[in-house]
Amino acid sequence: MRKLVATAGAVVCLAWTGAAQAADLLVGIYGHDVTFIGEAIGSGAAGREDGVDLHIGLRSDPIEALWGDPQAHAFVSINSENTSNFVAAGLSWPVGITERLYVRPGLGLAYTDGEAGLPPVNEPGLTPDEVARRLELYNTRIDFGSKLLFQPELSLGYEFNERFAAELSWVHISNAQIFHQGKNQGLDEAGVRLIYSF
Repeated sequence: MRKLVATAGAVVCLAWTGAAQAADLLVGIYGHDVTFIGEAIGSGAAGREDGVDLHIGLRSDPIEALWGDPQAHAFVSINSENTSNFVAAGLSWPVGITERLYVRPGLGLAYTDGEAGLPPVNEPGLTPDEVARRLELYNTRIDFGSKLLFQPELSLGYEFNERFAAELSWVHISNAQIFHQGKNQGLDEAGVRLIYSF
């Protein structure tokens, strides 16, 4: 949690002091561990953790040296129930639909302070109290399998003017059976983010 708080502080400081280097400031509110998206696309969702998430982050100017002129992003996600917080960084590609409406797919890496290796409930020799404790963890926490995770996202955005935009956004984190073999419970977040362009 200390790393996440430190990262959140760094992001806020960058937003405050480094506006000239960043193109966009992002602030969003998301539903934590939502299940409707995973059920719709067939990827499943844990549906075990509660609360809402606050996202604070920055995007760079378009990177013309890379295909599609993507923007780099970095943000912190802080959960109101202090379960699975994370920091993420990656690239996203805005694709215009109309003059003001756009979609923005993205991909990055995340690091979470959530659970990554819950103890088995059926281990021989456990006391009833320990079984109950582990069962409570199993029913209320996501087991990511690893702390390092992939972070795909997809947003539908609308530019109100040159300074302000809003995006309906889906963010996912999971290990994709690459950073870990076995447990691959992921987290889906859905919400809205506001964007201020410097």
